[in-house]
Amino acid sequence: MQPRTPLEAERRPPAPAGRLTRFLGRLYLRIAGWHVEGSLPPELHKAVVVAAPHTTNWDMPHMLAVAWAVGVRPSWLGKKSLFRFPFGGFMRALGGIPVDRSKRENVVDQAVARFDAADRLFLVIPPSGTRSRAKHWKSGFYHIARGAGVPVLCSFLDYPSRTAGLGPCLRMTGVLSADMGRIREFYSGIRGLYPEKATPILLAEEDASSPQAADSEPAA
Repeated sequence: MQPRTPLEAERRPPAPAGRLTRFLGRLYLRIAGWHVEGSLPPELHKAVVVAAPHTTNWDMPHMLAVAWAVGVRPSWLGKKSLFRFPFGGFMRALGGIPVDRSKRENVVDQAVARFDAADRLFLVIPPSGTRSRAKHWKSGFYHIARGAGVPVLCSFLDYPSRTAGLGPCLRMTGVLSADMGRIREFYSGIRGLYPEKATPILLAEEDASSPQAADSEPAA
C-alpha cells in the first residue's frame, strides 16, 4: 500500500467510535438523564448530519455524547486559524476539518472535496448557525449534501422528554420545497431547551410567505 500524502492524511476522517468511546457517551447521557433513540444504518458511511434544534451551549456536549453512543466519530468544519499550533492537533482529534475562506472555492466546495476524498465521514452541521433565533436556517448543509451525493441524517435533542438520537436518513432530491418539507415534518414535535430561540426550519431560498414557513414556527 502506498503511503498517504500529507493532504490525504489531513483529509482522512476519524475511525468509527470504539467500545470505550461508546461507553463514555452512554455513561454521560445516563448521568445527565437522557435516553437515546435511533441507530446508525450499518451500510451508511457518509452523511451530512443536521444537529437541531440549537438553542443552548449544552447542545454541543449532549450531541457529542449521542454521536459517540451510536458509534459515530463526528466531524465539523472550522476556520483554518483554529488549527494552528499549539491547538491544531487537539482540534483535529475532536473531528475538526479546517476550511480556508480565503480560497476561491467556497466552503461548500471544500466540504464536498472532503467527502470525495474520504471513505467514511459524518459531517455535523447546526443549520441555524446560532443559539439565538434567526430568520432561517443556513443552506450550506443542503448544498454540501447535494454536491457530495450523500444523504442528510437528522439528529435531535428533545429537551422536554430528555430524548436524543438519530432520525431519518434523507436523500436530497433538489426539489427544495419537498426536501425541506420532510425535514420540517420530522422536527415538528421536537423542542430545544429554549423553544423561543429556535430558528424556523426554512431556507432563504424558499418563499417566506409559503405555508411551510408558517408551519416552521416553534411552539412555546
